[in-house]
Amino acid sequence: MASPKSQLFGEFDLINTYFLRNSSPNTASKQERAHVLLGIGDDCALLDSPPNDHILAVTSDMLVENRHFFSDTDPKLLGHKCLAVNLSDLAAMGAKPMAFTLSIALTQINHAWLAAFSEGLHALSDRFNCPLIGGDTTSGPLTISITAIGHLPKNNALKRSNALAGDDIWLSGEVGDARCILGIARGEWLPIPGSENFTHRMHAPEPRVDLGIALRGLAHAAIDISDGLLGDLQHILKASHCNASIQIDQVPVSTLLSNSSRELRRLCSLKGGDDYELCFTAPNANAPQIEAIGRALNLRLTKIGQITEAINKIESQSPSTPQFGRMRLIDQDGNSLDDKQTQIYLKSFDHFESS
Repeated sequence: MASPKSQLFGEFDLINTYFLRNSSPNTASKQERAHVLLGIGDDCALLDSPPNDHILAVTSDMLVENRHFFSDTDPKLLGHKCLAVNLSDLAAMGAKPMAFTLSIALTQINHAWLAAFSEGLHALSDRFNCPLIGGDTTSGPLTISITAIGHLPKNNALKRSNALAGDDIWLSGEVGDARCILGIARGEWLPIPGSENFTHRMHAPEPRVDLGIALRGLAHAAIDISDGLLGDLQHILKASHCNASIQIDQVPVSTLLSNSSRELRRLCSLKGGDDYELCFTAPNANAPQIEAIGRALNLRLTKIGQITEAINKIESQSPSTPQFGRMRLIDQDGNSLDDKQTQIYLKSFDHFESS
């Protein structure tokens, strides 16, 4: 509930109190953030150019109350997540974060909520040396929109269109926990013993920034898992004019799902989404180096399939050309799932469909 003093607490008071951090002892040194020439407080922020032979990477994500998060979500975790999902996009391109902007609509000024939200936001910002440099605030339904900016070497972008036939398909970490926890919260299935230990997977995902940077020059294509593993992977296949085979029972999951039924494990891990792990493709010859990266980052990296067919982009415009973007889903016994089952798992989250 808004406090009485909120009536005298305006937009610029809000910004100066919760989002302006020039004098905070917890922020990185000026030298570490030399690329930010001018931050919050003027009509525009000013950023220095990235290093020579580097290019900018820019991404935006919007989170809407009761569409992307529950109204009673811990605001500190929400502050973390709204930045994390943007940093995850930078990671999928192999970009190093530089700065971000925040636009937020609030139904009211709630000081306790804002203090917790900004704490979670700034804590992650500090970890990745990615300061808040501007944005906008207004009154309205709770909506949070962030634009994050990063940079990377000009020829090392992990674009979705770069996958090649013969590439291994890799996945970082474990997937499915966020969807499993969401299902429990919605009452779609009964609580699973120990599930309370995995709620952070839905509310506080870890952006794989260090992995994305380490994969430059080793991986061809990458995407972060926001809407579902197979649905997101299909974006790579379509952009690269490829097909794939996936060993669905080799997809890495936590003990929460490994101890659950096969049906629930597959549902959550293959189409669940909100995991923000990286799925990437790389030549088989680079497997030892990729495994070494996993050890160095103390991060599980798992081969889950292979890019099987590349179709010439000009030929693919012909109606007689075989369709690209297809996936053969193979179970632990070496059997392929039928088309009906495959289509169920390929169906990922869509913002314009009812939940």
